Amino acid sequence: MSTETPPSASPAVPASPVLPAASDPAHQGFAIRIVGAAAFAHLLNDMIQAVLPAVYPMFKSQFALTFGQIGTIALVYQFTASLLQPWVGMYTDKRPLPYLLPSGMIATFVGIGMMAMASSYEMLLLAAAVVGVGSATFHPEASRVARMASGGRFGTAQSTFQVGGNTGSAIGPLLAAAVVIPHGQRAIGWFLLIAAVAIFVLFRLTGWTVRHGQAKMNSLARSHGIGLNRGKVVQAIAVIAVLMFAKFVYIASITNYFTFYLIERFHLSVQQSQMYLFVFLASIALGTFIGGPVGDRIGRKAVIWISFLGVAPFALALPYANLMGTAVLAVAVGLVMSSAFAALVVYAQEAVPGRVGMVSGLMFGLMFGIGGIGAAGLGKLADIHGIVWVYHLTSFLPLLGLVTAFLPKTNGR
Repeated sequence: MSTETPPSASPAVPASPVLPAASDPAHQGFAIRIVGAAAFAHLLNDMIQAVLPAVYPMFKSQFALTFGQIGTIALVYQFTASLLQPWVGMYTDKRPLPYLLPSGMIATFVGIGMMAMASSYEMLLLAAAVVGVGSATFHPEASRVARMASGGRFGTAQSTFQVGGNTGSAIGPLLAAAVVIPHGQRAIGWFLLIAAVAIFVLFRLTGWTVRHGQAKMNSLARSHGIGLNRGKVVQAIAVIAVLMFAKFVYIASITNYFTFYLIERFHLSVQQSQMYLFVFLASIALGTFIGGPVGDRIGRKAVIWISFLGVAPFALALPYANLMGTAVLAVAVGLVMSSAFAALVVYAQEAVPGRVGMVSGLMFGLMFGIGGIGAAGLGKLADIHGIVWVYHLTSFLPLLGLVTAFLPKTNGR
C-alpha cells in the first residue's frame, strides 16, 4: 500500500501530548489515540455542519422558500467546501500549515453565529458559504492525520476517522430536532459551544503535530508504493468520479430531502421525520466503520463492488415501501452504500502516492461538490415533479456501480 509523502508534506496529527519518539517501534503501529482524537474532532465538526440540512424545513417555512432555494443553500455550502478542499490539500502537501485545523473551525464558529442571526435568504446563503470554508480547511488536513497514524492499516484508520464525521452527522439532526426546531432559529447559537470545544481540541492536536508530526510522516514515506502511471490515474479518476456521483447524489436525496419525503408521503411531523433521518445517518456511520477494516482484508475494489451492487435492490424497493419498510430499507442502504467511501479514499491515495493532502482534498471536495450540485438539481426536480417522483428517479443510481469493473489495480487490490 502506498504511504509516500514528500518530506515537506503538511503534518496534521492529533494525539495526546506525550507520545514515543519516531524511532520507537511502538510509534510505527496503529496509533489509536491519534486516530481517535482525529475522529472525535471530525465528530464535532460534522455535528455542527449537520445542523444546516436538519433545519431546512424550518427555514423553508420561516423564509417562505421553494425547494429550489433550499437546494441552492445546500449548493452554496457544499460548492464552497468542494472548490477549496483540493487546493488546500495541494498547498499543504508542499508547505505545512499546522494551525489550519483550528483556523478552519474558527470559520465554522463564525458561520454558525451568522446562521443563528440571519434575517434574509441572502444572509443564509452567506452563512452557508462561511461554514463551507470551515469544512474545506478541516477535512484534507484531518484526513492526513488518519493516514499518518495508521501504521499501514490505512482503511481502518480512514474509516475510523470517517465514522467520527458520520456519527456527528447523525447526532446533529437529533440535536436540531431537540434544541432548534422547538425554540427557533436563534437556538442554532447553542452549537457555538460545540464549535468552541472543537477549536480547543484542534489547538491541542496541532501542538502535537508541531512537535512530532514530521517524524511520523517521514517514517511512513519510507514504505511508499509506486502508484499508477498517468494514463491509469486518468482512468481511475474518471471511474471514481462516476462512483462518487452515484453515491453522493443518492445520499444527497436522503440527507437533504428525506424529511420532506416522509412528511409528504406518510404525513409525519418535522420532529418525527428527523428521527428517521437519524436512523439513516446512524446506519451510514456503522457502515463506514465496517468498510475500512474489511477493505484492508479483502481489497478496495471488492468493497466498492459490494457497496454499490449490494445496495441496488434496497434502493430500487424503497420508493414502494410502507413507513416501516422505508425505515428498514433506509438502514440497509446506509449500511451497505457507506462502506465504499473509505475504500475510495484509500484507493485514490494508493494510486497517487505522496499527495495525501491533495488526494484527500479532492475526494472530500468531490463529495461536497457532487452532493451540493445533486441537492440543487433534485430540489428543482422536486418543485416540478414532486419529492416522491425524485425518489423513484434516484433509486436507479446505485446501478452505476458497474463501472467499478474499469478501476485499475493498485497495491491495495
